[in-house]
Amino acid sequence: MTESMDAIILKDVVKSFRKRTIRGEYTTFKSELLRWLRGKREAREASLITALRGINLTIPKGKTVGVIGRNGSGKSTLLKLITGIYTPTSGSLEINGRISALLDLGAGFHPDFSGRENILINGIILGMTRAEVRARMDEIIAFSELGEFIDEPVRTYSSGMYMRLAFAVATHVDPDILIIDEILAVGDEHFSKKSLAKMMDFKRQGKTIVLVTHDLGTVERWCDLAAWIDGGYVRRVGKPSEIAAEYREAISLAEAQSVAFTPPALTEGGGALPQVPAVTLPAEGPVRIRRVQLMDTHGAPVDVLSPEQGVEVHAEFEVEGGCEDVDFEVRLQASDGRALYETSTRREAVVLSPMPSHGVLRFVVERLGVLGGDYSLVVTARAGKGSSAARCAFRVVSASEDEGVFRPPHRWLVEASTGAQVGVAFAPGTAPRVEVG
Repeated sequence: MTESMDAIILKDVVKSFRKRTIRGEYTTFKSELLRWLRGKREAREASLITALRGINLTIPKGKTVGVIGRNGSGKSTLLKLITGIYTPTSGSLEINGRISALLDLGAGFHPDFSGRENILINGIILGMTRAEVRARMDEIIAFSELGEFIDEPVRTYSSGMYMRLAFAVATHVDPDILIIDEILAVGDEHFSKKSLAKMMDFKRQGKTIVLVTHDLGTVERWCDLAAWIDGGYVRRVGKPSEIAAEYREAISLAEAQSVAFTPPALTEGGGALPQVPAVTLPAEGPVRIRRVQLMDTHGAPVDVLSPEQGVEVHAEFEVEGGCEDVDFEVRLQASDGRALYETSTRREAVVLSPMPSHGVLRFVVERLGVLGGDYSLVVTARAGKGSSAARCAFRVVSASEDEGVFRPPHRWLVEASTGAQVGVAFAPGTAPRVEVG
């Protein structure tokens, strides 16, 4: 039998919890037995709460995988399944290697035991022998930097001391797979750098790391793969920069329309339907944007521009019935979802009434001014309590070697101490000229 090249394999994993519907009460064994015999037991429990709805995820050995998603999407439940704290309601879960985890701050520590005693207990829980833990005790204590506090009860520790001890134990038990749930956000700058160096050492050794975090920058810089969890499903798995950009854009559009992601239904067998496609947000409200396009100064559609080029944003819309107090918002975004510029008709006191039943909103930009890169424009119409949004993507190509986001009009001047002036002026789109005065 060949050894699996995958560290973690989840197939159609569903995890559900039961919730009580009535307030708990004091009972005896006899009363509970009678209740069960009379068929009353089900009245004490509510319907299932499903946290994970058919997870299919494979994590290769030696890879660092970042798990992202909004609060309540199922990320922590997924980690607790992987570490064995929970068992799946249905589906299969395969783990190949020894696991060490940092899930909750100080989880597994007994508050009345000293740091040294907790190292021994946790090392044994994580699969080491007593002799192995004792052999690494000094190394763990040195890494934690707790000094004389190592022999004090951990209930006297600060949150930072808890984290340092937990991280030192988890990373020195020689795991094949390390699971981390946001805990690295705790601690000072010195220990954060030290922890990152330890994690990089793990990567060089070919260890598997699964990291849940809300810091998309960490995922982009540090991870080999990213998994986006939403509504209890794996929405996308792929290159971290691409997944992070899609996630930022989906969140931005969802906030613009106040529409939450609705996951698909489960199949009868408990597994999930095919993975969720790119985010689609239904139009709401009396004003609906049908399409957004970029036009050049001649009225032709364009999606590749230069920084010096003028452009018009055309947003085709429809209005149902009489509608007043409409606000159009234009938002320029970088490829990672960062807002670069945002304005609206309301902010600039633009009067739009009366509104035609069908029309085109034109937002005229005399000079684009951004440097080379990929961008998107999101146009949102708001009226009453409803809203509608649409977007278009475009690319800017520039020969400039400037760095940053935009290129403002500018010129350079050099003035001699004698009063003579040498000026080198850069006019956008023209060759530089030299003036001597």
